[in-house]
Amino acid sequence: MVAKITTPKSIEAALNYNEKKVQKGNAVCLHAANYLKDAKEMNFYQKLTGFKRLNSLNDRATTKTLHVSLNFDPSEKLAENKLLQIASDYMQKIGFGNQPYLVYKHEDAGHPHIHIVSTTIKADGSRINTHNIGRNQSEKARKEIEKMYGLAKAERQQQLRSPGIKPVDVEKAIYGKSETKRSISNVVGAVFSQYKFTSLPEFNAALKQFNVVADRGKEEGRIYKNRGLVYRILDAGGNKVGVPIKASSISCKPILDNLEKKFTVNETAKEILKPFVKTKLDDCLSQSPSTMKELMEHLKQKNIYTVLRQNIEGRLYGITFVDNQNKVVFNGSDLGKGYSAVALQSRLATGNEKSITPDETKDNRSGGSIQKETGLQKQHEKAIAITTKTETPLDVLLSTKEQYDNTPYSLLKKKKKKKKPNL
Repeated sequence: MVAKITTPKSIEAALNYNEKKVQKGNAVCLHAANYLKDAKEMNFYQKLTGFKRLNSLNDRATTKTLHVSLNFDPSEKLAENKLLQIASDYMQKIGFGNQPYLVYKHEDAGHPHIHIVSTTIKADGSRINTHNIGRNQSEKARKEIEKMYGLAKAERQQQLRSPGIKPVDVEKAIYGKSETKRSISNVVGAVFSQYKFTSLPEFNAALKQFNVVADRGKEEGRIYKNRGLVYRILDAGGNKVGVPIKASSISCKPILDNLEKKFTVNETAKEILKPFVKTKLDDCLSQSPSTMKELMEHLKQKNIYTVLRQNIEGRLYGITFVDNQNKVVFNGSDLGKGYSAVALQSRLATGNEKSITPDETKDNRSGGSIQKETGLQKQHEKAIAITTKTETPLDVLLSTKEQYDNTPYSLLKKKKKKKKPNL
């Protein structure tokens, strides 16, 4: 069992997320614990009122909402009464057994899972401390429940959801050409045959998480002009290291011509998987992440690797998602306008996040990376680069920037003419 805890900014957001799933027929509210009525007898506002009544008792607390998802192995077919027992035991063990909470069973994923919504404010107005609750109380409760109900362990589930491709051991590979070729060939062969991508940047997004990149060289160079392609190893900082390997020397022949054939074939295959990726993104956004880095961490939990594309000035202009569960790559804008880099940043809780620095995301273990383009792409970036800060009307009014607008004549202060002294 995999337990994930988030603390959204508002109880309305967490409740609305689950209730919308119910309206669409993708979820069902199984139980309302510590309410006066059963879940089936209450509408959205009655459920919300139960939480708001307690939340109003504490004006100082900033974290008042608890949103939990308990995820089970696909092989585990659990009856609803068993799910409710697990939910009850879990909430009791993390200190929320006496709190009002709602249990939702979601049916829109490949594995069984439930969501639990509750409040951190108790009947006496005090707040339940949620600091490190995931690492401490939740982790202990998760292990005890796995043992109690004979559930698949979280570690096994994480292994099943992993891409199954071993990243290149950079330090070992760069010392010899044979080791480099073997390591690159294993990664490229697996990604080339398993993943669905429709452009070279998308192909590279999938490769990058395994420390490999397909390189066409400089635009004025011989390799680029002859439509050649080599594969390189990337270090932790995203720098190309070691001996380049020609695409034609790799057994699956991932040369540019064959990649372009893949691009065409994958166009249709990707469309089928688009709704699954959008659902994962919506789930992560519903947890109200306040920064892009936090969103990337949520996506990592859903086995999505994120690549942020920045221009040479550090401005974010694009985002790419690699869904390692469905083995598919999408640019954010291809999923819809609401999933582009600028749209996602505007949907974050703060609404004014700046670009992420390479230091924050250069480690593959962080679940994403920064990608910077070169050559003519740099010029293109300058033309389409966008600032990632959204100005509100108040920001404009308080800005110290010079204003060049003409002042209406009627508002100009008329100068009095000085009378000439009589001589």
